[in-house]
Amino acid sequence: MRISGKLCLVFLWAASFGASASTLQSDDHPTPYAERADVQAYIQELVAEHAFSRSWLEAAFAQARQRDDIIERISAPAEKVWTWGRYRKHLVDDARIAQGVEFWAAHEATIRRASQTFGVAQEMIVAILGIETLYGRIKGNYRVIDALTTLGFDYPPRAKFFRKELTEFLLLVREEGKDPLAVMGSYAGAMGYGQFISSSYRYYAVDFDGDGVRDIWQDPVDAVGSIANYFSKHRWSGQYPAAVPVVVSDHQMADAELVDGSLNLSRTVGELRAKGVQVEGLDASLKAALYKFEGDQGTEYWVALHDFYGEFMGVRIARKHVSLYLQGQPDYRSHRAAFNGLQTPAEQLQQITQLFNIDRHKEIAA
Repeated sequence: MRISGKLCLVFLWAASFGASASTLQSDDHPTPYAERADVQAYIQELVAEHAFSRSWLEAAFAQARQRDDIIERISAPAEKVWTWGRYRKHLVDDARIAQGVEFWAAHEATIRRASQTFGVAQEMIVAILGIETLYGRIKGNYRVIDALTTLGFDYPPRAKFFRKELTEFLLLVREEGKDPLAVMGSYAGAMGYGQFISSSYRYYAVDFDGDGVRDIWQDPVDAVGSIANYFSKHRWSGQYPAAVPVVVSDHQMADAELVDGSLNLSRTVGELRAKGVQVEGLDASLKAALYKFEGDQGTEYWVALHDFYGEFMGVRIARKHVSLYLQGQPDYRSHRAAFNGLQTPAEQLQQITQLFNIDRHKEIAA
C-alpha cells in the first residue's frame, strides 16, 4: 500500500447552458414533458429502436420535472469560470486528503487488486473518488431523469449530447432493474462514487466484488474497479506524467501560436522545444499540447501528454487533468519510502496524517 503526499497533489490531476421559450405556456408554467410533441416523438423513437414500453416511458416522463436551476448551474460551471489557482485551492484541502487516507486504508486490498488488474496507479483511483464525490459523501441530489430531460430538451447548446445520455440512462435502468424516478446524481446526470454519466456506466462499470451486480451507487468495491477499468479502456499508460510545468521564452509568441484551446495533442515535444518551450527529460517524438493557466503566482504554462487525455468519467475540463510536478520530487520520494517501512494500517494512517500537516501541504491547501 502506498499513500503519500502524492495523493493531495494528484487530486489536481483528477483534482462537465436558458430554457427554450417555445416550451413554456403563456402562464409561465412548463408544459409537462409527457405532453410535449418533441418528447412524444422521442418516445416513439425509443419504442421503435429499443423496444421500450410506451406506457412505461410516458409514465416516467409524466413525472420528470423541468429544472431551471439545472440550466443555471450548467451555464456557468466552476470549471469554466474559476481560475486555475482558485480551482486548485478548492480541490486540495485537509479534509479531502484525510478522508482519502481513510478510504485508502479501509479498501487497501481492493484498490491494490484494481491497480494490478487494470494497470492503473492506486493513487489515481483514490484521487478520482476524492475529486468526484469526496469518497461517496456527495453523490448529487438531483433526480437523474430530471437533469437529463431538462438538458436534453431545454438546453439547446448541448441538447444532442444530453438526449443521447438520456437514452443511455433509460437503457441502463432497464438493464439494472432500477426505478428511473429514484436514481439520484449531479445536475448533469452523473452518478455514484465516481460520477459516471449513463453511457460510461453501461460501458465501463464492472462487478468487481463478484456479487452479480454492477453497483457504483452504493458499492465502493465496484466503484474502485469501475474507475480503474475506465482508465484502462482509455489507454492510461502511467509511463509519463500527465502534464509537466514548463518555462516559455517568448510568452507573446506562445500565446499567439502555441497555446492550445482544444483537447487534442496537436504537436510534439520536439516542436514545442523548437519554439522555445523548455521541456526537460521527455522524448522529442511524444505527442503534446501547451496550455496556459492563471495560478496564484501568475501565469503558468503546462505541457500535456498522453495520459492527460485518459478522460475519467467523461469530464473534458483541462483544469481537472493537470498533475502537479511535485508528484516526482524528492520530498514525495522520501515520504513514500518512510511510509512503506511502516507495518500496520494504523501506523501508516498516523504517519500520513502527520505528513499532511507539514508546512508545504498547508500552503498548498490554503
